[in-house]
Amino acid sequence: MIGKGKSIAHTGASISYGWNQDKGAEIIHTQHLICDNSQEITEEFRLVQEMNSRTKNNTLSFVLSPTIEDGKKLTNQELGKLTKNFILEMNLKNNQAVAFVHRDKQHTHIHLYANRIGFDGKTYKDSFIGKRSQLAAEKVAKEMGLTTAREIQQEKLLGMKGIRNEIKQIHDNVIQKDRPKDFDTYIKLMQKHDVKVIPFINKANELQGFRFEYKGHNLKGSAVHRSLSGGKIALAISNNSTKGLAIGQGELIKLSGKALEVSANFALTFAKNLIKKGIKRSLGTGIEI
Repeated sequence: MIGKGKSIAHTGASISYGWNQDKGAEIIHTQHLICDNSQEITEEFRLVQEMNSRTKNNTLSFVLSPTIEDGKKLTNQELGKLTKNFILEMNLKNNQAVAFVHRDKQHTHIHLYANRIGFDGKTYKDSFIGKRSQLAAEKVAKEMGLTTAREIQQEKLLGMKGIRNEIKQIHDNVIQKDRPKDFDTYIKLMQKHDVKVIPFINKANELQGFRFEYKGHNLKGSAVHRSLSGGKIALAISNNSTKGLAIGQGELIKLSGKALEVSANFALTFAKNLIKKGIKRSLGTGIEI
């Protein structure tokens, strides 16, 4: 489960959204409230908020999102318990609150609104509210045997590891076996293996690097592997050419029929790796440097 939280000023509009019947909204939890429609609940919030008119963002807005699988299994009663436990973790049991479940999409989620002003007129501290919401949701998920945000992230990382390894392997095979001598050839060869290489051009119209699109995933080169940064790809291609590539600030390279400069970082990475390669070669032949 993932938890998000923030302070807001537009109480009425938010509660109306939470109660949106087009989204199949249902109330799953209320506390310290008498009324049962969005306008009257907003008015109840406002009466308490008038005790501290200095606070502009006087309502807390939370979204609690179980995984798709957990959301399908949880009843409204269980979602209400989940919400109540989250409220206790956030130390909001004495504040007015209302929560709605939305099931209009595949991903069931809860919208929770709590009055930031207490009955004593004091303002609930919202420092690090986003992080605190994450931690509270994590704890509640563990207690209720639900999938936590950390477990979701680990699953994503494991899945992405396989994708990154496949892209890296395809890249290595193209560089070592097909030996492209320019960027256009490299891009075409990668495409034959269903990897779309997308040049990333910055606002200064300079080539900054490449992104890789594969099996529905779109990753920047350095996120795939450190050897897939723009400068290192340039070096690998340069090694396949007897003349090598001229990569440097102010130098123009051809890409898809266009002449482009490379960014400073691109050129610097290329230069550093070219120097490292020269040093290794010198050491390997016993030549003093």
